[in-house]
Amino acid sequence: IAGAIENHEILVAEAGTGTGKTFAYLIPALLSGGKVIVSTGTKTLQDQLYNRDIPAVRAALQVPVTVAMLKGRANYVCHYHLERAKNEGRFFNREDVKYLPLIERYAKVSSDGDKSGLGAVPEDAGIWPFVTSSRDNCLGQECAYHKDCFVLEARRRAQAADVVVVNHHLFFADVMLRDEGLAELLPASNTVIFDE
Repeated sequence: IAGAIENHEILVAEAGTGTGKTFAYLIPALLSGGKVIVSTGTKTLQDQLYNRDIPAVRAALQVPVTVAMLKGRANYVCHYHLERAKNEGRFFNREDVKYLPLIERYAKVSSDGDKSGLGAVPEDAGIWPFVTSSRDNCLGQECAYHKDCFVLEARRRAQAADVVVVNHHLFFADVMLRDEGLAELLPASNTVIFDE
């Protein structure tokens, strides 16, 4: 893996469960000195890499790499849409209404606005589309909350980080946007690793 990273080669590696694949690619990736994007098949694995595996390897190697996690915009609370939902109060069911104050409190204290950080509201709760944005309904720079936007902050952190953890959906959305010449979601990198 270290040779493939160093020589900018493509490598496909397979090993059974529990053999240490994650550490086998993280160690050379963190030591490589270049910008690394790690893309996972699931948000669960993305969270595990960011919260557990990378910090453990970074501490063991004692390397000063910075790490960021980036998810699609629907994973972050949007201040504008949260305020709008609060004012308009149109929801699919009563359960969504009880989640609104929890999300509002979370948005005030969260450093990243990632909905996975609010375990009290299920990820599949019907309220999430009302309090997050999409590419189609984001107001961009016209938004009154532009400077406080969790999505923009996550993208800034990703641009500055040495290692960025994303999921396949976001990675390939970025490829598609780049191919169409519309935008870039992810920073340029030296190494891209796909995990599962």
